[in-house]
Amino acid sequence: MRQRSLRTRLVTVTAAAVTGAVLVAACSSGGNDPTNSGSTISPAAESAVESAVDGGSVVDPATPRTRFRFPPAPTAPPADKQSAPEALDNIAAIRQLIIAGEMDVAGVRGLGETGDARHAWYLSDLLRFFRGDDGVIIVDAFEQLTGVDISNDPESEISPWLSLTNHLIAWDTPAYPSYQRDKGAIFTQLEPAWEPFFSDVDADIDWRVLSWGGVFIDDRELGDSESCSGGCIPSLDDFATTDAAGGDWYPDDRIVFGLVEGDAALAFPKNIAEIHEMFNFTLGKRRFGLPYCTLCGSAQAYYTDNSGADEQPVLRTSGLLSRSNKVMYDLVTRSVFDTFTGRAVSGVLQVQGIQLEEVTVVRSTWGKWKAGHPNTQIVAEDGGIGRSYDLDPLAGRDEAGPIFPIGDADRRLDVQELVVGVLQADGTPLAFPSTQASSILATGGTVSLGGVSLVESGDGLRALDDATGDEIPAHEAFWFAWSQFHPTTQLFER
Repeated sequence: MRQRSLRTRLVTVTAAAVTGAVLVAACSSGGNDPTNSGSTISPAAESAVESAVDGGSVVDPATPRTRFRFPPAPTAPPADKQSAPEALDNIAAIRQLIIAGEMDVAGVRGLGETGDARHAWYLSDLLRFFRGDDGVIIVDAFEQLTGVDISNDPESEISPWLSLTNHLIAWDTPAYPSYQRDKGAIFTQLEPAWEPFFSDVDADIDWRVLSWGGVFIDDRELGDSESCSGGCIPSLDDFATTDAAGGDWYPDDRIVFGLVEGDAALAFPKNIAEIHEMFNFTLGKRRFGLPYCTLCGSAQAYYTDNSGADEQPVLRTSGLLSRSNKVMYDLVTRSVFDTFTGRAVSGVLQVQGIQLEEVTVVRSTWGKWKAGHPNTQIVAEDGGIGRSYDLDPLAGRDEAGPIFPIGDADRRLDVQELVVGVLQADGTPLAFPSTQASSILATGGTVSLGGVSLVESGDGLRALDDATGDEIPAHEAFWFAWSQFHPTTQLFER
């Protein structure tokens, strides 16, 4: 009961104080209709979105933000150097009050006086949950530790937590040796079901960039269509479909994510994908998991029937984020997967070396997709669970840039420009700007880089190996997402 009351306390504090921009992102997948079976947004969160209290301001999607140039990184000890005893004492004191749902002001101020910039990561985690006057104290401690005034960053006016954390990621500030344990002590007070993630000392997870997405874990059993207790992003499993004619409810100019397996084709309407963000299903006698990260603009598909795991994985959304990318996990083993690569990074599946095989997902308009794939199925209008879906549930939320921390960004393209991402056989990453590539192909040109060429599919794009003509798995994503997970990516330029 103590953990439940603390969870209620932290959710209330966060919902009442986090800026509207972050809450819209965190709670979008439930919609605003509390009667929906997949609803994830609480009344407190709805109130925060409406009022954007605590001086926060909602980002206007029509006003793209200029990327801030971060100041030089402060000097910090190496990651393996033990923290000073006084720093650990302060963190221990903070942890004890967190259990009671309170913030230890003296401990935070003491941590700011240690002079060890590595502990700024812990302050970042605190700031995610404590705002208002407590937040000012946390920011003051951060500025004392680092010698940097975050008010120089315009984004600090939207969210001090976003700005502070972006600084740390951009600097690549190391963490201190017990950081995973200390961070887990905060996060598992909010969601006890995250404990297997944080307790795995061998997990290949960068704990520094792991953040809370504003919702809780989806740990419902496969096929359960009931809402999550407390709110989650609910996977849609083994959903109902119709043929193309039965999909006339969905406008032809709206986006679908298309998948082909053998002679079978399936389209996922973007508006339904924005609500569920995860699908487990069968197509062409193969079993798939398809995560969609709204924040990254990225729909990916993985085979789950040939992974080599002892039991077939069931993919779920954890409620956590890594550099603004959803963190997915396997319901069966509680192993975390890197959503962008399909590689198990914790738990039993990491020990077994499980790597999910990716399959191409095509982003296309519904009209062009069904014209190119007349035999296609499409997810039913009600998802087979009797609920309704707004055509534009996010209302252009992601058009102004990332609203969760990513650090700095590769400036070769705009952060939100869509690219087709491909990995060559040797692992070399390639990226093709989607709009430019489609324009070139529409006029009879060719789009090729590193022995890979793009071809049209609907009005989306697929990748082929120039040497063999075989298809190479590909998917579209925002440039910031592809480039941060593949920083050495080669970029097609005409």
